[in-house]
Amino acid sequence: MKKKIKDIISVSLIAYCFVLACNTPKKASTDMPVYTKLEGTWELNYISGPRIAFDGLYKTKKPFIRFDVSKMMVNGNTSCNNFNGKLDVDGNKINFNGPMAMTQMACPGMGESVFLDNLKKVSSWSVSGDSTLNFIMGDIAIMRFSKK
Repeated sequence: MKKKIKDIISVSLIAYCFVLACNTPKKASTDMPVYTKLEGTWELNYISGPRIAFDGLYKTKKPFIRFDVSKMMVNGNTSCNNFNGKLDVDGNKINFNGPMAMTQMACPGMGESVFLDNLKKVSSWSVSGDSTLNFIMGDIAIMRFSKK
C-alpha cells in the first residue's frame, strides 16, 4: 500500500511538473511599430527651398507637427494656420497628400507655402537619437524637426 501511495505521489508530481513546464508564460512581444518613434510634438528647425534664411521665413512662430500614433492622427501649425488629419504611415514611409483640415487665416510672407509644399514632397522619415526628426524626399532630408 505504501509503495502504491509513493507511486501515485511520484506520478502526480511528474505530471504537475510537466503541466507547469507547458504553461510557462510566453515572453510578451516588445516589438513596437517603428512609427511609434514619431509620437509627440516636433518643431521645425530646417527646411529646404527658397534662398531665404529660415528665420526670415518664420519670423514670429516656427511650424510644428504633432503625432498621436495611438489614434493614427497628425496635427500642427504651419506658422500661421492649424491643420489636422489622418496619419498615413507604413514603417518609415509617410504620406501627407491625403485630405487635411486646415484653418484659413491670411498669412504674411511665404513661410506657410514653403512648409506645405515641402510636406507634400515627403516620402519617408527618420529619427536621429530621440530628438531629431527628418522628413526625406528620395534620399535628401528636406525638413528637420526638434522634439518638444
